[in-house]
Amino acid sequence: MTYREQSVWLERVSFPALPAAAPLPERVDVAVIGGGITGLTAALALARRGARVVLLEAKSIGWGASSRNGGMVLSGLKLDAVTLLKRYGRERARRMFAASLAAIDLVAQIVAEEQIDCAFVRSGHLLVAVKRSHAAGLVAEAEILQREFDHAVQVVPQHMLHEEIGSAIYHGGLVDPMSAAIDPARYTAGLAAAALRRGAQLVANTPVQHVAGQPGAFRLTTPRGVVQATAVLAATAGYTGAALPALQRRIVPLGSYCIATEPLPDDLAQSVSPRNRMIFDSKHFLYYYRLTPDQRMLFGGRAGFFPETPTTVRESAALLQRGMLAVFPQLRGVQVAYAWGGTLDVCFDMMPHAGKLAGLSYACGYAGHGVAMATMLGTILGTRLAGGAAENPFEGLEPPQAPLGLYDGRPWFLPLAGIWYRILDILT
Repeated sequence: MTYREQSVWLERVSFPALPAAAPLPERVDVAVIGGGITGLTAALALARRGARVVLLEAKSIGWGASSRNGGMVLSGLKLDAVTLLKRYGRERARRMFAASLAAIDLVAQIVAEEQIDCAFVRSGHLLVAVKRSHAAGLVAEAEILQREFDHAVQVVPQHMLHEEIGSAIYHGGLVDPMSAAIDPARYTAGLAAAALRRGAQLVANTPVQHVAGQPGAFRLTTPRGVVQATAVLAATAGYTGAALPALQRRIVPLGSYCIATEPLPDDLAQSVSPRNRMIFDSKHFLYYYRLTPDQRMLFGGRAGFFPETPTTVRESAALLQRGMLAVFPQLRGVQVAYAWGGTLDVCFDMMPHAGKLAGLSYACGYAGHGVAMATMLGTILGTRLAGGAAENPFEGLEPPQAPLGLYDGRPWFLPLAGIWYRILDILT
């Protein structure tokens, strides 16, 4: 395969230029660590309310998962409805699920208010069943969503699945019309431009090496100097490092990989995805795929759990191409034009979290639902840090640590997790 080893989204995006040598502020109301969707929406919310905010990003703005994901703005959470109800009870589970829907509305609102050109469209998503037992589970899931969450989705039986997807390997599907598609890099760039317009200071290529102090008197050490802040928001997700040890021990960084083909002819694009949904399957080692706005097939998945390196990107690209052809044999002969990887974050309970830990505000644990949930939790935390009111449906749910303290932020167990999930996919 001959392809470019970078995200397809970076081909058509222009991030706002930042002064290369602008001095760091000596003191701010809030210092935000991380220049992805969480950090940028928090900075935007803070600046809108007149707070003095500086955002410090170790690489370029939007460098991480925010510009490398599949561009799916999904309803729901990683956990299914039954698990949410059992674990959290009806009242709290309902608030959490409602937040996932409100998060999509918030993305749409910000796109409209800030006039962000990012191909946002309510395309809906399609969850496809890899096994017959999974198809039966989708029927039960639809019933629970309607009864417990007042949320209507459509079960697609196998004999009608051709209306949604040009593949014969699945046993049924579930359509949720609330989900959306987006160009994530252009969305992230638009958030950066909006935050700058509102008065936030964005500083790239400035890693935070150490955070000391307490609420009201934090000191953030960087290679370019020290910033003093009344409050700190950690928005580092899967790239959380040793500067934030309490948070790092609670986040597992997982690699996720994508390929994108050359643009497909209209008839071929229509054949693989007649309704242009965001599509993902029911495996633990799942595939997710969609058409991009210029009609490329973007095909992603957990080809390997380790975060990206040139080697893992190339190995994953070959695995993903085989997976794509297993789903869509009609794409045989279509060239892969891009391959890339990125790192997403999960917590040990597979849930998002937002609150305070060791005096710092944080949001993390998006587990593949980051475009919508990062937008919501960044906005909530930014609003609160600026003195505003915003309900946090994950209030008081601290992300758990690994049992027996066997994790220090270095995910030594990822190969074992990969084997375990492959076994689950065989057995369940």
